[in-house]
Amino acid sequence: MTFNEKYSKIKYLASDELKKIEENITSSIHTREPLKSHIVQFLTAPSKRIRPVLAILYTKALGQNLNTQQLELLTAIELVHNASLIHDDIIDESDLRRGQKTISAEFGNKLGVISGDYILSIAMEKIANLNSIDILKKFSITLNKMCQGEINQNFDRFKIGTIEDYIEKSKNKTAYLFETAMTSCAMLSQASGDISKINDFAMNVGIAFQIRDDLINFTKTDSSKPAENDLSEGIYTAPIIYSQNTKNYTKGIEKTKSLLNNYIEKAAKQLENLQDNEFTAALKNFLELLKNE
Repeated sequence: MTFNEKYSKIKYLASDELKKIEENITSSIHTREPLKSHIVQFLTAPSKRIRPVLAILYTKALGQNLNTQQLELLTAIELVHNASLIHDDIIDESDLRRGQKTISAEFGNKLGVISGDYILSIAMEKIANLNSIDILKKFSITLNKMCQGEINQNFDRFKIGTIEDYIEKSKNKTAYLFETAMTSCAMLSQASGDISKINDFAMNVGIAFQIRDDLINFTKTDSSKPAENDLSEGIYTAPIIYSQNTKNYTKGIEKTKSLLNNYIEKAAKQLENLQDNEFTAALKNFLELLKNE
């Protein structure tokens, strides 16, 4: 089975909550047509929803059902993620996303930028309505980190940096939003889970997810984001850093696989004391899926 086929079985355990999140997303968009329809279609197009799925599974693994505040929080997480994708499409000059024209391709870069900002503003309003200064601060820091990750990547183009710099960039671009989703969800829960363990799990999963994404660019010939795109833009990820060579990176690929497995193992350790149930099993299966795909 493919990654998506295996992942769909994991995602199914969060289907009830994801349906409510989809409804929250759709009901949140209030702008003029035809832009509204395009935004809604983009936001609700089939996607992995990995950040909310992991948060939902972890909460249910602790024996808790999600409350309205948690679902609003995870709606905000998805809005932030998708706003960043809209901005990415402008930066990358992409015409297609999820099988449809990007907002910038359909309406121009000006409305593309504004649409991303608009979606981000909806997310922040939802966070503010949770009345938690700690969660609001966490979201603000995460947005800062995401922006810094992109800024640093831009200034580091065509430079082969260190693995430490690469991991820091992976945290900023990807892992902090994973961590914010899961720890903020826990902060709104009555569950007795250890926040530090949730934090460590989320950060390590987020880093692993980014490493895997970068690795696929080098190992899958049918990837929609081939390594050549990053290389031509001067974006050098772990395989290039390890090999110190932009032409022959076979050795770097093997070392990157080892790096990926290291972060997966770190994440797995944080699941050892969870209850033995189908949700914990699903989290473990997700880690194996990252490793084996």
